[in-house]
Parts: sequence; structure tokens; C-alpha cells
Amino acid sequence: MNLLLTGATGFLGSHLARALVAEGHRVIVLKRRTSDLRRLAGAQLDLVFYDVEVLDWARPFTEYGQVDAVIHTATCYGRQGESAATLLEANVLFPLRLLEAATFFNTDTFFNTDTFFNTDTILYQYLNGYALSKRQFMEWGRQWAEAGKIRFVNIRLEHLYGPGDDPSKFTTWVVQSCLANVPELKLTPGEQRRDFIDIDDAVAAYGLLLEKVGELGAGFQPVGLGSGQAVTIREFVEMAHRLTRSRTRLAFGALPYREHEAMESNADIGRLAALGWRPIVGLKQGLERMIATALG
Repeated sequence: MNLLLTGATGFLGSHLARALVAEGHRVIVLKRRTSDLRRLAGAQLDLVFYDVEVLDWARPFTEYGQVDAVIHTATCYGRQGESAATLLEANVLFPLRLLEAATFFNTDTFFNTDTFFNTDTILYQYLNGYALSKRQFMEWGRQWAEAGKIRFVNIRLEHLYGPGDDPSKFTTWVVQSCLANVPELKLTPGEQRRDFIDIDDAVAAYGLLLEKVGELGAGFQPVGLGSGQAVTIREFVEMAHRLTRSRTRLAFGALPYREHEAMESNADIGRLAALGWRPIVGLKQGLERMIATALG
């Protein structure tokens, strides 16, 4: 299949790029000129790249034949103080242009990577703009799909983790802090429940959705992607602390919950299970892999 992928230089996207190439697909990547390609080292010759700054939208959809599906994983979280306009451009306008092009060139399916933060609950302040922009694009996708223009599979991804993820991510920060035996980790009480999904399980789910997308039906198709088993933040941190044999003091309750803290997030994986998918990597095994990779 000819597949168009965004976010290929990120954690999820780079793993997807490698897996899709290994399955024999042609993978067309949209990236920025300044994108760091280190995550794709050794795989670059197997990919087709287009720079979005100078992109003629017809080219990736026509130069290598019909594009069968778009897999959109690129996102801007707003963690670096990006403006509202930047969030809007990255999370709404760019994917909307891509959706329009895919529709125009008769692409069958648009896979959108949504977020577990995308709920009807107001979230803590630094993620409000991010969650709003992700929700806005999802609604555009729903509108397109319900008008019969394209199949739009909205993948609501839970708390992704795994070896080599960004150091700013909570899971990586906890593991690296414990390994470094920092004197103290200041944390909330940790009663929030999160559904942690290993990168390998997530990639396998995308692959199965791609293979069996016709079984989902036409139109707008929501899919939950997680382990299906939520644990508390405290349980996660204590497990990481134990497995690393860390001497770091865990100061639960040293920080207050953020305003409007989401206390429960858990994927409904029923649709994926019906297709034959189930998570393989348990949380303990996933953390052990992260630790082993970090230790080299």
C-alpha cells in the first residue's frame, strides 16, 4: 500500500514508519525542513520525504500512485509556550489541508491520532489549547466522514510510553530520575488513574487497523487505544522506583493536583479486540525494557 505519514520524526511516528516499511508498504513522509531525523537513522533510504514548507499538495498524492491511507500522528502540545495561533496551525489547519487533499485525491481512509486529554472535561491550563485544537480537528474529520467524503478513523490514544521516548514525558522523567537517584521526586498524591500503553502494542494496533479497516465500516469511526487497564500514577511511580532499585525519595502529596485534574482515563478497546488485537506488553515488562535501554 501507499501510505502517507505525518509525525514520522516523533516517538510514535518513527516506530510506525519502520514497522510499515518492514511490512512492505511504501511510506511517504511529510516533515519540516528542520526536522531532526535521528529517530529514523538507518531507515531514511526506505522512505519518501516531502518538506511541508514548500509542499505542492498534489505531489505526495500523485507521484507514486494512489495514496491508500493517511496516518496522522504529528502534533503540537504547547508545552514550550507556543501561541494559540501556532497550536491552531499545527493541530487544525495543517491536518485540515491534508484531509482536504486526501479527499480530493480519493484516499480511502484518514487515521487521526487523537488524545486521551480530548474529553468534555476542562483540563489544566497548559493543555487547554492543545485539547481544544485536537477536538476541533476531530470534529472537522467527523463532518467530512458523515458527508461521505472519506473514512475517518479517530484513534484516541492513551498514555503512550516506551524506550527512547522524549525526556520531557512523564514516564521517561520518572524512570530517568529514579535511575539517577535524584534526592527527591515531588509528586501529587498520585490517585489519578491512567491507561499506559507500550509503544510496540500501539504500533501493532495501527497495523491491524490498517489491515482490517474495512471491517470498521464507512464514515466516522472512533477507536480507543490503550491497554484497557488503568493504574494510579502512584502505582506507576512506585513500580518504576522498585524496578530501578532507586534511592530517590518519593514525595507523594508534595504537589497539589492541577485545577480540573482528570482523575480517570481508561481506553475502551472493544473495537480493537473485535479485530483480533490485544495488548502483549504488561506494565512491568514495559518498564523493564525502558530501564534496560536507559542503562545501555
